[in-house]
Amino acid sequence: MNLFSDIRTLVIACLDAMVRDGALPAGLDFANVAVEPPRDAAHGDMATNAAMVLAKPAGLKPREIADALAARLLDDDRIAAAEVAGPGFLNLRLAPSVWQGIIATALAQGTDFGRSEMGQNLRVNVEFVSANPTGPMHVGHTRGAVVGDALSNLLAFAGYDVTREYYINDGGAQVDVLARSAYERYREAHGLSPEIAEGLYPGEYLIEVGEALKAEFGDKFLDQPESVWLETVRNFATDRMMIMIREDLEALGVRMDVYSSEKALYGTGEIEAAIERLSAQGLIYEGVLEPPKGKTPEDWEPREQTLFRSTAHGDDVDRPIKKSDGAWTYFAPDIAYHYNKIARDFDMLIDIFGADHGGYVKRMKAAVSALSNARVPLDVKLIQLVKLYKNGEPFKMSKRAGTFVTLRDVVEEVGADVTRFVMLTRKNDATLDFDFDKVLEQSKDNPVFYVQYAHARVCSVLRKAAESGINTDDAALAQANIAALDHEAELSMMRKLAEWPRIVELAARTQEPHRIAAYLSELAAEFHGLWNRGNDIPALRFVQEGDQATTSAKLALVRATGVAISAGLAILGVTPVEEMR
Repeated sequence: MNLFSDIRTLVIACLDAMVRDGALPAGLDFANVAVEPPRDAAHGDMATNAAMVLAKPAGLKPREIADALAARLLDDDRIAAAEVAGPGFLNLRLAPSVWQGIIATALAQGTDFGRSEMGQNLRVNVEFVSANPTGPMHVGHTRGAVVGDALSNLLAFAGYDVTREYYINDGGAQVDVLARSAYERYREAHGLSPEIAEGLYPGEYLIEVGEALKAEFGDKFLDQPESVWLETVRNFATDRMMIMIREDLEALGVRMDVYSSEKALYGTGEIEAAIERLSAQGLIYEGVLEPPKGKTPEDWEPREQTLFRSTAHGDDVDRPIKKSDGAWTYFAPDIAYHYNKIARDFDMLIDIFGADHGGYVKRMKAAVSALSNARVPLDVKLIQLVKLYKNGEPFKMSKRAGTFVTLRDVVEEVGADVTRFVMLTRKNDATLDFDFDKVLEQSKDNPVFYVQYAHARVCSVLRKAAESGINTDDAALAQANIAALDHEAELSMMRKLAEWPRIVELAARTQEPHRIAAYLSELAAEFHGLWNRGNDIPALRFVQEGDQATTSAKLALVRATGVAISAGLAILGVTPVEEMR
């Protein structure tokens, strides 16, 4: 139940009645009529812009529409007051019974509270992480993994059919570098000094791979030319890296539905088929590109290339798909891979890339638009950097990885739940500061602790009530007389709970899972505030000695709060705690 959608439906019904009665002209478009929380809570519970957006097409003054709409809305028992403000905004106050009804809904739906059918079971492919299989995942991959997984959870909760996918970039030159690096560790396993030349991967994680190569192949490849061992070592090392990456993702609570391989596209005709699809539309041609920005004529050599006319689908420049030697560019297999996703009949594609892929967005969107005849939208999320701090200082190195802090470093330091929540406290395109000390701090300034503490308090209240003989089952609490909860502080708590279904749909529509973390922080603050007020106002305490009916009503509110927190944390992929340690 999305209460804001329900009231918007009421507003639209009143507008339709005004059209039938001649108070508004026929043919008006109500699509931009919204019902939202007011900017200032003192102005009411909800506000609608109906009069403002309809005034010009209706040829009427906004206040004329607002006054007439207010009168009609007041005929509904749910509307306690409708006040016109400013040039024509309409502020609404709802009857307490409306807010009180939220508790019964939450208790009846449990952790499905807030679940939506907005997605109408549309099939969505979310591709994320897709780290090169050349080593352990670093902290940037960690953030991308968390955002992708939480976004997938969110879209599924909002009614979409979601597939999580990892694209293994195992077809480029970087896996040859991996093979050469692993070969040096293979030599080291045989007692020889490894020659880690510049450009090779220096991390100690490859020592295990070298030992595994020795166990598998003995001294078969020692003192052999690269042509003898490169392919075998490359495949072996890549497989070992993917095992490690899967284990890293598992440690973070991320499980992919599909793993796709770039290498598998070569020699199968899939790349050629995708390019032929574009060629049939007249989008492949031989041409010469303009020099890149910043290049001078002296360092630019114009040459004819095979190009994709991506400008026909919104790109800034056309893009090469073949190198001068006839080999495919890195863009060509990516085109084929997305063509494969289109062929799998997804209704929407989402790619989650690192911030360094910003220049890749328009060309990929152009390719998907062309390949699907503009049927399948592609949305690309760029994940900005994570800045790590420890003891007040930047934290940069990981001995095992060689040059960076790994996903496993972070998870082992603070835990998967803390890692996930903190990674979702900022929008994906904003830089994130991750302070190892602060994320473990037990204070209201730490959102992870504050939200978990609220859930632990909920569990504590219900546990103690049950120990005293009060029935705290959801079915029993749902029968409580919620009308007894009429203090403004309690109604405020209910209003915040009522926002949850709206936040789910808003976050899913904008594809912004950080909105869930922000809401949970607000909900926790509201609950802690109500708890603290009970210290000063005995009537607000959750357990009222000698008054079981009122106690049950208050416990129903407490339990409903726990339900919303649990549902929100589930979307974030965080396990709610029942007691703080």
